Amino acid sequence: MITLLASIAGFISSIIPELLKLLKDRNDKKHELAILDRQIEHSKHSNAKTLEEIHVSQGLLEQASLYSTYKSGNLFVDAINASVRPILAYSFFIMYAGVKVVQYRAITASKPLVEYLDIIWNIDDQAIFAGIISFYFGHRTFSKFWRNR
Repeated sequence: MITLLASIAGFISSIIPELLKLLKDRNDKKHELAILDRQIEHSKHSNAKTLEEIHVSQGLLEQASLYSTYKSGNLFVDAINASVRPILAYSFFIMYAGVKVVQYRAITASKPLVEYLDIIWNIDDQAIFAGIISFYFGHRTFSKFWRNR
């Protein structure tokens, strides 16, 4: 009887190392799959970051090429080129002020400006003024910011 039990125990104990190898192999494969998943995620993140850097550098190169046209080397041409925007801005401001003066003269008989101020300087005028001032100061601020980078 003891011989029979010893042979059964020997037979069963010979299966245990194989079972342990199978469990270890299964755990190793799970671990390798987890590592591969993390590598894939890292690769995706790295590729997205590289693509974003390419887009940013492309935008900067495009902007640099656009602004490089402003410098011709000839001082007279550069001065005319640089004065186009300010001259247009000043001429539109003078025209706008002229329209407002004509508007004021058209609606007033003998009453002071304070009574007509809400008609002459309405919400649309305020929006136009705020947009223009914000554009000029925003452009100036951002151009200094990008120049210092």
